[in-house]
Amino acid sequence: MSGYSEDERLRLQQLRALRRRWLRDQELSEREPVLPRRQLGPVAAFWERFLQPGGLWRHQVFKAFQTGSFVFLQVLVPSWIILYCLKYHIMVRPAG
Repeated sequence: MSGYSEDERLRLQQLRALRRRWLRDQELSEREPVLPRRQLGPVAAFWERFLQPGGLWRHQVFKAFQTGSFVFLQVLVPSWIILYCLKYHIMVRPAG
């Protein structure tokens, strides 16, 4: 005996039809997905508006960040290094 029996062929045909139907059901229509409206809390709504490109507050915060990073990296760190070297390596100790 070679091949499938009648019952096996019928079962395979039914499985193929089920798989085709399942694959066809997985396709999204133009109206899908339907997402619910986002309800943002007050803090999330603030950040949503704040992070929009081109906002005045965003520009001001960016300028403040740039200024702060410049002051920290170009003024405070070098002055700390200079003071450290002066205090511990160059100045004459009174009891030393």
